Amino acid sequence: MKLSEKAKFAIANGSVKIRVKRSGMLQQMTFTIHKATSSNITYTELYTERLIDTSELLRIAEEFGLPVHAQNGSAFPKGTSASDFQVLE
Repeated sequence: MKLSEKAKFAIANGSVKIRVKRSGMLQQMTFTIHKATSSNITYTELYTERLIDTSELLRIAEEFGLPVHAQNGSAFPKGTSASDFQVLE
């Protein structure tokens, strides 16, 4: 799978700041690169401990081309699964 420039930047730096709409307000939040495990597959994802609306999680996953995990759930880019991101470093 080919990574977007935004995904390469986030992986290289270990974190990225993203503008997120929360409770009707735009906020800048830091997402870190995190290794997650699902059914014996370790994959790379953007991670934050905050609550984010599912629609925003989906938007960020599509924009960056990486899975996104927040306190209330996870989102993957359309047409992908954990196995598509298992070898990213």
